Amino acid sequence: MSKFLAIFGGLIAMVGGVLLVVFRWWGHFKALVLGAIPPVLFFGGLIALIAGISSIKDAARTKKLEEETKEEKV
Repeated sequence: MSKFLAIFGGLIAMVGGVLLVVFRWWGHFKALVLGAIPPVLFFGGLIALIAGISSIKDAARTKKLEEETKEEKV
């Protein structure tokens, strides 16, 4: 029974939160979302840049190891 009570309470909290945002705090919510976009773009780009550099380094390291392996076999 407590599981259903938790689900019901969660649904009520979600509906209440949505109603408060839509009817009471829409301007504040919009400002929050618009203010969060630039940092998200910046850090997302930073993560993509780091991942790209890491991928290039890994590819170079793999190529070097393959060349060393070929030299050892010959």
